[in-house]
Amino acid sequence: MLTADLKGKTALVTGASSGFGAHFSKVLAANGATVIAAARREDRLQALVKDIEGAGGRAAALALDVSDTASIREAFDKLGAVDILVNNAGVSGASRAIDTPEEEWRWTYDVNTHGVFFVAQAAAQAMIARGEGGSIINIASITALRAAAGSAAYASSKAAVKHMTECLALDWARYGIRVNAIAPGYFKTEINDDFLESDYGQALIKRVPQRRTGEYHELSGALLLLASDASSYMTGSCITVDGGHVCSPL
Repeated sequence: MLTADLKGKTALVTGASSGFGAHFSKVLAANGATVIAAARREDRLQALVKDIEGAGGRAAALALDVSDTASIREAFDKLGAVDILVNNAGVSGASRAIDTPEEEWRWTYDVNTHGVFFVAQAAAQAMIARGEGGSIINIASITALRAAAGSAAYASSKAAVKHMTECLALDWARYGIRVNAIAPGYFKTEINDDFLESDYGQALIKRVPQRRTGEYHELSGALLLLASDASSYMTGSCITVDGGHVCSPL
């Protein structure tokens, strides 16, 4: 396993009840961080915490709805400052643009964009009050970097996350807060498993230069780089982990 020295650090991971968030929580804990695993599905969080503690790590569960600013404020009232924020919570807007209901569009942005901003804002406020800085890692997507058919809500919400990352990096560098992003390519998760198994999804995978979807462990290097002091001179960056997908012809 890749390693980084995160001992003495506290990391908050949103959307930790499954998928990337659960994986990120385990990786950070395995490298010494105390992990606050946050999501709406508290039963799954408790199972994750048990797994982390069983492997010798330190973790706690935190109920958090990133689409609700009151929930965010309540969470940070409990937490105070963290050293690392992994802004991972997200949903998929899967309707074609011509058919996308208003509710789906707004929900996608409430979670993927507004939630990312207001959690980052709350984390930065606490970091500034403490005076020690920190690392914020926003989870974007390769759809933030190139258009994808049938994903106007999702792709545009993630493009906003990438640009937001750069803006926040500029605003908060003076406080010792680094803000970077990871843009994963296609990985099988609860959100997209059915899509990737479809004929269209299989055809899409064939256009990835490495001809496959990613494995969760292949995100660990980017995560640990941005979470640790190894990236002390990086802010406003977006690391793609996509098997070369953004380089491939449309």
